[in-house]
Amino acid sequence: MKKHVFLSKYALLLITVLFLLPACHDLLDEPAENRAFTGETDYTIADNMSLPLLGMYADFYNSEWEVFPLLAVRGDDVNAGGLGDQQDFAETDKYNYNKDYWMYNSVWQNYYGDIFNAHSAMDQIQKYMDAGASKTLGDQYIAEIKVMRAWYLYYLAQIWGEVFIPESSDPSALLVAKLNSKDDVMKHISEQMDQAIPALPAVHPNERSDVKGGITKFTALAIKARANLALKNYAAVAEATSQIISSGKFALSADYYNLFKIPGKLNRENLLELQYSDFGKGSGDAINYLNDFFGPQGWTPKVTGAGSGWGFYEPSLKYIKFMLDRNETIRLETSVLFTNRGITEIKKDPKYATLPAWITNTTRSGDRINDYARALFASGKHYLPSDQLIPGRNGYGSNKNFICIRYAEILLMHAEALTSGASSSALTADAAVNQVRTRAGLNNLTGVTNAQVMDEKYAELAMEWGTRFYDMVRLGNYTALSYDGRTFTADKTYLPYPQNQVDLLPALQKK
Repeated sequence: MKKHVFLSKYALLLITVLFLLPACHDLLDEPAENRAFTGETDYTIADNMSLPLLGMYADFYNSEWEVFPLLAVRGDDVNAGGLGDQQDFAETDKYNYNKDYWMYNSVWQNYYGDIFNAHSAMDQIQKYMDAGASKTLGDQYIAEIKVMRAWYLYYLAQIWGEVFIPESSDPSALLVAKLNSKDDVMKHISEQMDQAIPALPAVHPNERSDVKGGITKFTALAIKARANLALKNYAAVAEATSQIISSGKFALSADYYNLFKIPGKLNRENLLELQYSDFGKGSGDAINYLNDFFGPQGWTPKVTGAGSGWGFYEPSLKYIKFMLDRNETIRLETSVLFTNRGITEIKKDPKYATLPAWITNTTRSGDRINDYARALFASGKHYLPSDQLIPGRNGYGSNKNFICIRYAEILLMHAEALTSGASSSALTADAAVNQVRTRAGLNNLTGVTNAQVMDEKYAELAMEWGTRFYDMVRLGNYTALSYDGRTFTADKTYLPYPQNQVDLLPALQKK
């Protein structure tokens, strides 16, 4: 969790800013958010126009650990680990919602805080431009921030449906604001991306020299595609994904296993990722996501002393059986860490009494996943082998980036759009799906159907950003979400507004 003081960063975030722009140390002698952007700021110093942008990147990467789990825990691909102090998290996974649960309020506060920070940063950049700084550069900076803002709004709408669309940096505006429907939020995001795209560099994120791995035209196109997918505007999805595909800037990684690990940082497959670093040193400053949430509680790491996790995020048994039925190998191995107890549980079903020899509680990297009470399996996509840790760094997943959008998702959104009636000259649905399947070691399909595309998305994108849950809700496939004793109904689509916010905001009190 983090407390928002708008455009007032914690000292630690300076490290992130230095990580982003190592060539600009002289401009970053204090954290961007520790500066008071007031009448005392000299907006005629054009070189300082990057500071609000860097503050926003720091904000974006400084994601609170509870955000992703809440966005992603619902769905038949993942379960919440049990037997812990986060019972309401486990109940959320079962579609039993508690409006007083602290995690709901934290995600709401933090994402809206980020949005208000974004408006403040854009205001400051505009003042630099008004004082004579480069309009071209300023427009690009504002466009990058619009993409971050769109990211926050997208997930707020996915979680709560009707939400606010702030248009200024003043949080008190929510006291009189009206709620916007989910469709209106997605239309707003699409329009915002149309505004941003012309100002953004048309390069792969790893080609940016100013902010390595930063937002580009293609990040904005991907978010536009996501928003229009939520709207079932398949023509717009096809148009956006076609531009990404036709750019030639992206390709699937040949090494799926390591894509989610240190060798996968800034891979050609990644359109957006949260970046972290130990700065190549075994001690001292570091910027990391708190990956402990995902890791197994018990393991015997190859590298002695490497820390374990909390065990709160578990691939579902349903997903594992689905993958076994498809004869999946590399994607299943990469996505799931097996315990012996979990393997025994799979074998209780006579259909799976004999498992492939490669399914074991020891990863190919040499880490042994011991039995632990909270879960049967752990997420392999959030796993970093202990031998990829920098010597001296023992935190679970230390130095691991967090992938947000991959080219595989672009290809599968493209195929979904085409099998839903859209057209494109960039790539056929068969070709898009088969690129993903070929990388997974599966045979090609011909005449691919929409159902086959959705199965491919399930196999490829499990445990990533709640994609499976949002897909099934959008398509009305509630049967898929009713599994292992859970019953999903339409009224469970959105979480209740946090009671803390209902107490504060009149518009929520009317719901």
